[in-house]
Amino acid sequence: MIAVVTGAAGFIGSHLCQRLLKKNWEVVGIDCLTDFYPRWIKEKNISSLLKENNFKLLTTDLNQLDLKKTLKSTDIIFHLAAQAGVRSSWGQNFTIYTENNIEATQKLLEATKEAAVKKFIFASSSSVYGFCPHLPVTEDSPLYPYSPYGVSKLAAEKLCSLYYTNYGIPALSLRLFTVYGPRQRPDMAFHKFLKAGAKNNQITVFGDGQQTRDFTYVTDVIDGFMAALEKGKIGEIYNIGGGQRIKLVDTLPLIEKTCQKKIKISWQKVQKGDVPHTWAAIDKARRDLNYSPQVSLLDGLKEEWIWLQKLYQ
Repeated sequence: MIAVVTGAAGFIGSHLCQRLLKKNWEVVGIDCLTDFYPRWIKEKNISSLLKENNFKLLTTDLNQLDLKKTLKSTDIIFHLAAQAGVRSSWGQNFTIYTENNIEATQKLLEATKEAAVKKFIFASSSSVYGFCPHLPVTEDSPLYPYSPYGVSKLAAEKLCSLYYTNYGIPALSLRLFTVYGPRQRPDMAFHKFLKAGAKNNQITVFGDGQQTRDFTYVTDVIDGFMAALEKGKIGEIYNIGGGQRIKLVDTLPLIEKTCQKKIKISWQKVQKGDVPHTWAAIDKARRDLNYSPQVSLLDGLKEEWIWLQKLYQ
């Protein structure tokens, strides 16, 4: 069986490739190694994958790749490639999001029409819910994207639905909630917090710390992808979350416990596009996918801390 994984050198994509290779899949990774964060981090993410005989990496932009040729013998597509970042998606930067999140998804779906793909699994985001007033959010909750990034992910998700209903592309989407763990992007909060702890620097917290997030450990997310591969229903959408929410201010003692040191905090005003709360209802994923998150926040932070110290040593 052959899987194509877009965004293969990224945080979640590299973990997914690793799991697939352990299951004896052939994996074609696609990643153009954008400079959203340092290239050397992405290269470290996939350094072990490049040693595997069943792994091939294409360092090409999806918008420029001959996708029909690439997908010719593909069984499964995992589409994780995207321009990430809520705060950086405003202004002139939005053209990057339209190109990498919307146009690339459309081109990939268009090429899939002529491939004998069994499933097309799209990595969507909790950002599509945005400022939804009803918590926890279900897959049927109203969608109020609160950032251009959220709009771009919702547009890509809608494209998947359109190509399913019009062309029978076997697409389904997973809405991921605040993923953390080893290889987490350096622009994300826990990476920043733990790095600051390692270097004895102060951390910056935007807002009053009362905002809540549904934190999901990366291996639980990968479990969700693998369950969607085996059991996910075509045309459906599933929330993949940690199953609980926690105030950001309540994560700070856990950060200090993980780093074993007191951390200084700089409190700053709320950033544009940051929603006050996220919380996933995962009943549908439990029922259809037998999805059940296993890793506690403290245990997950410890694993990210171990990885981060090695990364910056």
